[in-house]
Amino acid sequence: MDMNQYLNMFIDESNDHLQSLNEKMLQLESSPTDLGIVQVIFRSAHTLKGMAATMGFEDLASLTHQMENVLDLVRNNKLAMQEFIFDTFFKGLDALESMVQNITEGGDGKADVSSIVASLQSIVRGDFQKSHTDAVTEAVTPKKAADSESEGLVLDQFQYSVLEQSISEGHRVYYIQVTISSESQLKAARAFMVFNTLENSGEIVKAYPSVQDIEQEKFEQNFSLYYITQKEVGELEKEIAGISEIESVSVVQLDQESLKQMSEVKAGLAETAAVQEAQVAVQQQPAASQPQSSTAASGAKPSDGKAQVAKPAAPTHNRTIRVDIERLDVLMNLFSELLIDRVRLEQLASEASNPALTETVEHMSRVSSDLQNVVLKLRMVPVDTVFNRFPRMVRDLAKSLDKKLDLVITGADTEMDRTVIDEIGDPLVHLLRNSVDHGIESVETRIAAGKPETGTVHLRAFHSGNNVFIEIEDDGSGINREKVLKSAISKGIMTEEQAAAMSDEEAHQVLFAPGFSTAEVISDVSGRGVGLDVVKSKITSLGGNVTIHSVLGKGTNFSVQLPLTLSIIAAMMIQIGSEKYAIPLSSIVETAIVKRTQIRSVHGNKMIAFRESHIPLISLSQLFEVPDFNEDEEEETEVVVIRKGDRLAALSVQDFLGQSEIVLKNLGKYLPNIQGISGATILGDGQVALIIDPNVFIK
Repeated sequence: MDMNQYLNMFIDESNDHLQSLNEKMLQLESSPTDLGIVQVIFRSAHTLKGMAATMGFEDLASLTHQMENVLDLVRNNKLAMQEFIFDTFFKGLDALESMVQNITEGGDGKADVSSIVASLQSIVRGDFQKSHTDAVTEAVTPKKAADSESEGLVLDQFQYSVLEQSISEGHRVYYIQVTISSESQLKAARAFMVFNTLENSGEIVKAYPSVQDIEQEKFEQNFSLYYITQKEVGELEKEIAGISEIESVSVVQLDQESLKQMSEVKAGLAETAAVQEAQVAVQQQPAASQPQSSTAASGAKPSDGKAQVAKPAAPTHNRTIRVDIERLDVLMNLFSELLIDRVRLEQLASEASNPALTETVEHMSRVSSDLQNVVLKLRMVPVDTVFNRFPRMVRDLAKSLDKKLDLVITGADTEMDRTVIDEIGDPLVHLLRNSVDHGIESVETRIAAGKPETGTVHLRAFHSGNNVFIEIEDDGSGINREKVLKSAISKGIMTEEQAAAMSDEEAHQVLFAPGFSTAEVISDVSGRGVGLDVVKSKITSLGGNVTIHSVLGKGTNFSVQLPLTLSIIAAMMIQIGSEKYAIPLSSIVETAIVKRTQIRSVHGNKMIAFRESHIPLISLSQLFEVPDFNEDEEEETEVVVIRKGDRLAALSVQDFLGQSEIVLKNLGKYLPNIQGISGATILGDGQVALIIDPNVFIK
């Protein structure tokens, strides 16, 4: 069987599991005694190992198995999590991510992880810390698998207690034997399908051969298991037999007496064998059916016979599907063409004055508007897809800088268009690294300043109108105005006279100057300012804006404003001479009519009064050299007041054509970058209107 057809699914699932492992390891680091988290990590690692083994990526499966060995000790209270173990696990996760990335790029997923494996093995042996005794080490070291099925299916006291308690509480316990067809070319995959089917509606307590051996096809055609569920015998047999290449299946229900007899017989046959692997981890198991997890989390001992077995819940059906982003792009392009035709139809219907046609077009407009909302929502992705990689990054940065800090994330469910999401990751990384490195002080400095030794960085996202705001705020040292201006003067960015006339907000904006930095010692992290010019240019190219608010000694807030989507926007249509333009509504404050007598000239620049202040007036006809319009001949001028952050400006136009939803089209690589133009759109009459980028006109 060609496994390449499953490669994309494997990569997506692996990335999901690795992200989950990183998140849960960070949670476990905060609560190292929470065995519930350990169980979740174990299940995720176990699933990842199984997928890698099935796909033939042995290095990935082998490393995950070594990590699984350590987790098995932890969840059975035979090993306590410590700093060395956490560091080793995070190194292992980094290596796994590199392997998956290599596979994504067409590689074989191989990597030299011998040092990490050696560390994991030393943890299992207890060599990493001398306080571990040889007796404990021997007790927790996994033994060689038994050769016979009788030895393999011997239940330890804990497993027997779980099964016995399940029977007494009304659950059904089965002994299941499955035989795979000798013609099967992929036994491990068929076994995995059986496990997956069973785990959707119950709990596998013990399997033979071991899960690892099954995944690596180190078994004949048969495997057996103990299983807890609420399903009937016939229903189980039908489900398992329905899987292709399953030759036969035997399901025997056990009561307490038969369970005891079977356990005694098998124990007698295997009394000299070591107890084999513990229960098989449940993949994607509902929280309501976790008898072993409940016991482990509560600290109950196997010998007390009181394992809390919850009633198995009904299987949860997956209500989501994965869709390639390229397909959504195609859908968006097709809908964009439909939107253009809709506007054209509306114009034709109004000209034809046909009531039936007008009614039909209005109905089509309502339907297409609903369709537009659906299409846009399909492309909307929670910012959590970007935010979820930051806790691990911040943790590693703080550790390398010997600082203590908490990253508090709020609003991670805020949604943005996928095209915006794909672009904001790097700018946010720059801002976070600067907050950790240059914003948060060292422990000694914070204590001396009367602050808690643990700094806090807030990462929050929220909607406001047609924009999404992302804020990164720290409670660190703040921005030192004098230090910033001194550095800017020394680098020739400004003169001393210009620096003296700057407000605090203007001084903060100097941080975005190319190549600017206040770092006295260049570290491998960054100094405040390194990369911030890249941040601003990237956010500006997305139609957004970034502002800074800082109080010396109290902290700094970077606020990033971004559009919800870059595909379809609401715009004000304007006309200058014979040319039409579109201005995004998100940048417009208001429109007005200004008489020529109200226009002032200040140092050669045109200004108009606006809300108790004066703002610059920019002539679009002169800027774009429109040949058939001269605004100097107009007694009154229509203006559009635009905003960029806290700054305002006015654009003079000839006429307002009204508000419209437009589809953004790229100008193409053959046209040079035109200052003030971000793209174009096709109007309902087939004409092309250029889309104005208001951010360019406000410095």
